Amino acid sequence: MSKRWILIYFLFFIIKLQAQASKDTIDLKYLEDQIYLSLTYNVLFNKPTTIEQNGFSGGFSIGFIKDIPLNEKRNFGLGIGLGYAYNAYIQNLKITQENKVTLFETAEGYNTNRFGINAIEVPLEIRWRNSTPKKYKFLRVYSGLKLAYIVTATTIFKDSEGTLKTKNIQEFNKLQYGLTLATGFSTWNLYMYYGLNSLFKDANFNGEELHLNDFNIGLKFYIM
Repeated sequence: MSKRWILIYFLFFIIKLQAQASKDTIDLKYLEDQIYLSLTYNVLFNKPTTIEQNGFSGGFSIGFIKDIPLNEKRNFGLGIGLGYAYNAYIQNLKITQENKVTLFETAEGYNTNRFGINAIEVPLEIRWRNSTPKKYKFLRVYSGLKLAYIVTATTIFKDSEGTLKTKNIQEFNKLQYGLTLATGFSTWNLYMYYGLNSLFKDANFNGEELHLNDFNIGLKFYIM
């Protein structure tokens, strides 16, 4: 047997021993610091009667949450995180700019019409779980508030005449906030977010101020 294979087997044996030692070691001050990933379907509320969603509007977010236990059992606490989110909305609200004025109209005769948002998010969670120092799979209920700052917002309208792409629309409400809930077992969790403020500010649609609230529902994965 060559020296290379002997070295590989030796390293594998050491790693296996370390992994077993990690499992056998009970950490009474364990934390649930976690990387999270969410995949959602996005719904717009408070739409004008002429505006409707007509395609799959999806989104995802990824980030890290710091666990802050508040009791001795460490099954109740807080979580504060930092992440990135992208959400797309497919509907018939046409958003364009003309002479630095943003126009909101009902889209007609189009092939593609959507807007997408890139945001930095800060989730704040109140955390309950039935975890123990030995239990790595457990039931959880995490609820709280999510703050998000829109970095970029882009609209795309495409019809037989061409494609219109608009960026840096001032009417998008840069600061977003809403309520969150994640509940489930182990890695798999049902996730919901309801935006408490409108996606737009000072936006005029058919002579009225446009208010659209964001609702996301999907799955959230917590990875240790």
